[in-house]
Amino acid sequence: MIWLLVASLFAPNFVVASTPKPLWGDNGHRVVGYIADKHLSRKARKKIEKILGNESLAMASTWSDFIKSDSSLNAQTATWHYVNIPDGQTYEQMQKDPRGDVIEAIDRMMKDLQDPATNIEKKRFALRFLIHLVGDLHQPLHTGRAEDLGGNKIKVRWFGRETNLHRVWDSDLIDNMELSYTELAESINFPSKEQINTWQSTDHRAWAEESKAAAQKVYASAKEDAKLSYRYAYDFNEMLKLKLLQGGVRLAGLLNKVLG
Repeated sequence: MIWLLVASLFAPNFVVASTPKPLWGDNGHRVVGYIADKHLSRKARKKIEKILGNESLAMASTWSDFIKSDSSLNAQTATWHYVNIPDGQTYEQMQKDPRGDVIEAIDRMMKDLQDPATNIEKKRFALRFLIHLVGDLHQPLHTGRAEDLGGNKIKVRWFGRETNLHRVWDSDLIDNMELSYTELAESINFPSKEQINTWQSTDHRAWAEESKAAAQKVYASAKEDAKLSYRYAYDFNEMLKLKLLQGGVRLAGLLNKVLG
């Protein structure tokens, strides 16, 4: 397949034995993509249409999860969806995973999109991944601890159902709102001009530090076998909505910069 051949040109050839589940749920990613679409510059929008055709940012946002069905490609890209920055260290100070991480992958996708020599298939691959990875970076547990796989190993109960802390933040909190991704996006897409300017003034390294700080609050909120339900949703829905909104606004700013 074309995208598999393209991916092999620049994806590191490492086998991943065990990695966290690499996503917000589909609705979380689509919310980020939908909001980003509302804040694009005219020039960036035209370039995106040339790359994606009729595919929206919301729909493109989940493509990087769809390709998990290809075990070889998934093995090459699985570590791109998260980063584990040790306490007391910055990203620059930490030992990097040679297979890549979410920050390194965003750097690489941006470079491919800006390179005039990059062909259209590789640009499409890079854009789809960039949309997805900016969303991932705003899910706090994608910057969680390596030892528990970003909360995947922390078993909890969500309204009596067995799950894990990572999944609660990937999809359970969002699904509990019982809104479509468009309804959820429309309900929160009211950033002020000051917020937009502030959020877009920093880069993805700073976003990772923000998410790491949020992850500490998430870890403190639920220990092993915790029983989570209405109160937990009440306490954390606003943080969740903020991260989704920031992800969308920042994705737009990034695309405006890279493609505008």
